Amino acid sequence: MPLQSVSPSSDGDASDIDLLHSVSVALIGENDRLELYGRIVEAAVTITGSQFGTMQLLCPVGDPSGHGGQLQLLAHRGLPPEAVGFWQWVSPAAFSSCTLALKLGQRAIIADFETWDAIAGTPDLEAFRAAGIRSAQTTPLLSRNGKLLGMISTHWSEPHQPSERDLRLLDIVARQAADLLERTIAEEQLRDLNETLEARVEARSHELMAAEAQVRQLQKMEAIGQLTGGVAHDFNNLLTIIRGSAELLASRDLPREKQKKYIGAIADTADRAAKLTSQLLAFARRQALRPETFNAATKVETVTDMLRTVVGSRIDLVVDPICKSCFVEVDASQFETALINMAVNARDAMNGEGRIIISIEAAGAIPARRGHAGAKGDFVKVSVSDTGSGIADTQIQHIFEPFFTTKEVGKGTGLGLSQVYGFTKQSGGEIDVSSRLGKGTTFSLYLPRIAAAHIAEQPRLPGNVVGAQANILIVEDNEQVGAFATQLLGDLGFVTRRATNANEALAILDKEAEEIDIIFSDVVMPGIDGLELARRVRSRWPAVKIVLTSGYSHVLADDAHHGFTLLHKPYSVEELSGVLQGGQHAR
Repeated sequence: MPLQSVSPSSDGDASDIDLLHSVSVALIGENDRLELYGRIVEAAVTITGSQFGTMQLLCPVGDPSGHGGQLQLLAHRGLPPEAVGFWQWVSPAAFSSCTLALKLGQRAIIADFETWDAIAGTPDLEAFRAAGIRSAQTTPLLSRNGKLLGMISTHWSEPHQPSERDLRLLDIVARQAADLLERTIAEEQLRDLNETLEARVEARSHELMAAEAQVRQLQKMEAIGQLTGGVAHDFNNLLTIIRGSAELLASRDLPREKQKKYIGAIADTADRAAKLTSQLLAFARRQALRPETFNAATKVETVTDMLRTVVGSRIDLVVDPICKSCFVEVDASQFETALINMAVNARDAMNGEGRIIISIEAAGAIPARRGHAGAKGDFVKVSVSDTGSGIADTQIQHIFEPFFTTKEVGKGTGLGLSQVYGFTKQSGGEIDVSSRLGKGTTFSLYLPRIAAAHIAEQPRLPGNVVGAQANILIVEDNEQVGAFATQLLGDLGFVTRRATNANEALAILDKEAEEIDIIFSDVVMPGIDGLELARRVRSRWPAVKIVLTSGYSHVLADDAHHGFTLLHKPYSVEELSGVLQGGQHAR
């Protein structure tokens, strides 16, 4: 709806009201934002009887557009195209009524540009002349809280001084324009926020993930530092015994009895070192397990007497086999070790006096625990409960870390519960801990339950092999270990050959398979590993017996049913001889 021009009359107030009413009706009826700006400028032109009008937005300082602090032309009436281009962006340094209002912070009126000394000789004066503009007024557009949003200006083609009535009506229109502009700015800001919300959320998420990753890395480094420090401490203690004993054995005049004593110390220390590495591998779930099927309730009852000896006579040990036929398929030795470690932990928590209850029952689900969701399934739940001091919430998340202990120095290694954790996880199970300070703690192992089945015998060498009659191909990539094994087996009466890798061993077998009785191979080797070598040998030369040896192998840890005889490092001469001659199982 175009604005209707109202001529002044004797009843001036009534005419002005009619004019403002027509302005309001025009603004209410327009929905397009740019058209609204144009309507406001048109209203200002109509009120003042001017030939030209403009509405400008003040661009915020620092705006990414590069026009910060400048006035942007939003709408105009009557300006020729060249003038629109010239005043599209107006710098505060320019000469005009709008820049003067910007500097003064209030309305600016220039009755005649030709008599304004400051503009003389400037491109701005030439632009006004070219557009046919001789005078102008600018009214600032202020938000409700007084913030400058922009300008509304009217221009005349002749020298002109606007009347009080015109300025009063301009103030009313300027208020409407400022409210519209403020609402428009808020809507644009909201639209920009919505458009960038996803990107900002994603960026923030990346920041949080990076921060979490950094925290996790710091925690890992702290755990690794604790682990390596604990390993170094324990092994240095063991090496001190070995080195001291070896130096004393080097003495020529050492009595035979003392020689035996120091030799025994070295052997005992080697066993302790082997146990330490076994516990570390158990925690890392890299222990080569030998799973077998057995009734968990029966196994617990079998070791009960030993557990009573371990925990002491002042502790009441109760075994509650709720499920009398709960079969599992796990490493029996590691299962027993886990029971002992949990019992010892319970004993220490009670200072050697109290009650320990070991229960075995069937479970249809694993409860949610420490940030992990629960899971349904068929499990055997083995729980060890004590009436001890309990564990603080701040410590529960660390209790399975190697070398972490709350006991006094010298009272614990911090490896017992890490073995329990590693064994349970590697066996496909889960472990749960519940504790109350001053009341006690319960450790619950959830192991996959299986149906009772025929218990297969452990793999062993078919038949007996007499040392002097056997030809052994030793496959070992480590020069020192290979040389030692060759010397040791030679001293035991075996005829030995040596290969430094699987390919070399296969090449020897291709030519002389009928002359090889036994392959004694390391598992961890470059290229083809020992387990793959064993499979190839069994496929092509089934008569050749195979014995694998390893101190650590993720291949064996991931494949507990490989079906080959395995001898763990470090091994004794008796164990090696017994396994190669087929008279005993590998340990």
